[in-house]
Amino acid sequence: MSRPIKLSIIGVKGYPYVYGGYETLIKELAERISKKNVEVTIYCHRSLFKERPNNLGKIKLVYIPCVETKTLSQLTHSLLSTLHACFSNAEVIFYVNAANGPFGYLTKLFKKKTVINVDGLEWLRPKWKGWGAKYFYFAAKKATKFFNVLITDAFEMQHIYKQLFNANSTMIAYGTDDFIAQPISLLEQWNLKGQDYYLIVGRLIPDNNSDLLIDAFLNFNSKKKLLIVGDDVFNNAFSIQIKNKIKETNNIIFTGYIKDTNLLSALYQHAFAYLHGHEFGGTNPTLVKAMGEGSLILALNNKFNSEVLKAGEYGHLFEKNLESLTQLMMASEKEDDATQLRVQTMRSNSRKGLVERYQWNYIIEQYYQIFINL
Repeated sequence: MSRPIKLSIIGVKGYPYVYGGYETLIKELAERISKKNVEVTIYCHRSLFKERPNNLGKIKLVYIPCVETKTLSQLTHSLLSTLHACFSNAEVIFYVNAANGPFGYLTKLFKKKTVINVDGLEWLRPKWKGWGAKYFYFAAKKATKFFNVLITDAFEMQHIYKQLFNANSTMIAYGTDDFIAQPISLLEQWNLKGQDYYLIVGRLIPDNNSDLLIDAFLNFNSKKKLLIVGDDVFNNAFSIQIKNKIKETNNIIFTGYIKDTNLLSALYQHAFAYLHGHEFGGTNPTLVKAMGEGSLILALNNKFNSEVLKAGEYGHLFEKNLESLTQLMMASEKEDDATQLRVQTMRSNSRKGLVERYQWNYIIEQYYQIFINL
């Protein structure tokens, strides 16, 4: 057997730390690829871990400090991690997040092979205005210049990077776990019954449009509940506004983050419908998971969500306005036989949308071949 590839990963909160899409991707990648003759090192945010083992299984962990502010935490962490990796024996460095684009200048100086997953259109997100938006655009452009391999997670994102920066990229989507039926008893803590609640999963930030989703739910006399899974670690003004609105209602349940994967799967499986308002990403992990769990999906109509749902074949699409979503929710709740049949058909169809590109084994093999080729 040939000697193992030495791979370092930079740009996530750490491992094991299922915080969002990137962390889920890296968890799946690290655990699976470490079985393929790859030595994996993950750089973790030191402040997030009270216990700091050097290894978990075959995965090596390095804990790096950072400047603990919303705008500087990830950048300073990535900078210090990059310096550490450049002086290490790492042969390939894998970054997530286009914000890390400029650090490719350092890896080039040290002649390290590099890969970056650029994720979404960060410079368009409402939370990054002014200099923040300009930096993300600048960083994305630099990523196309400095890195050996550029990865986009949707065909639409691949087209955008080609149009904006004339940059070629490899499309590798996000994946989801195999379906395992979860009992309704897992939801007893919230007194939930099957099909009696809508589900929202995601950070409470403006570009996930949770305010629109909540307003639509409150806009008609639904007999169902609304369950919101997620939060914002920086407790921004938008999330505070959402939480204050929730306090005024009796049929909205806020859980915060949920790290128990079985519990999260149960919430998807037993929900009446999953509401998806994510706007500026590529292939969104929560949307793919909703498909894998057989959810009835009501998703914001944009290029990325439409690509995953095949223009409405695997889930309903609504426009970014209150009336569009309200009408769709009201239509879905009708109790006539035709509506119920349509709902059940759509739930069945959603899992059919998990074609090969959304399967973890296929996704990890694509990454592995890229690392091997480098």
